Amino acid sequence: MAAPRSGTAPTDLPMPDSFAIKPHPIDSAPLHSALNTPENGGIVIFEGRVRNHHEGRAVRRLAYQAYTELAIAEGRRVVEEVSAEHGVQAFAIHATGELSPGDLAVWVGVASAHRGEAFTACRDLIDAIKSRVPIWKHEFYADGTDEWVDPTTCCHGSHARHEES
Repeated sequence: MAAPRSGTAPTDLPMPDSFAIKPHPIDSAPLHSALNTPENGGIVIFEGRVRNHHEGRAVRRLAYQAYTELAIAEGRRVVEEVSAEHGVQAFAIHATGELSPGDLAVWVGVASAHRGEAFTACRDLIDAIKSRVPIWKHEFYADGTDEWVDPTTCCHGSHARHEES
């Protein structure tokens, strides 16, 4: 029996779920490995990390909470929709619990035969996760205050798509 070629995943390993909610820290290595196949010429990875600031305020830590069953179901729907729309393979995982600046909060990986589809699908997937999956962010600031942050408005429109002609 020949050894698998470099970059191929053994076929006897189970495929990971397309979307998962996991307590911090999250391990994206199995998902990245699942995308690394001979069919995929382009793999795009997005890592969303905790910033140390938000709207001019110093962030000490944050906590993500999720309605886990609903979040997983909706997350899987989102991944399936984006995958079908763009003809890509995709996975995503979101952390819950207490996180500090620099910690990995969300990981999105998309692979396709060509890079263009992978880049577009990755952007669409993270935007859909932020807008549709019931995950809530509670920020704790250096001044001792805290606030629940709406993930769909946190970036003041920076997620808006720019149509190019």
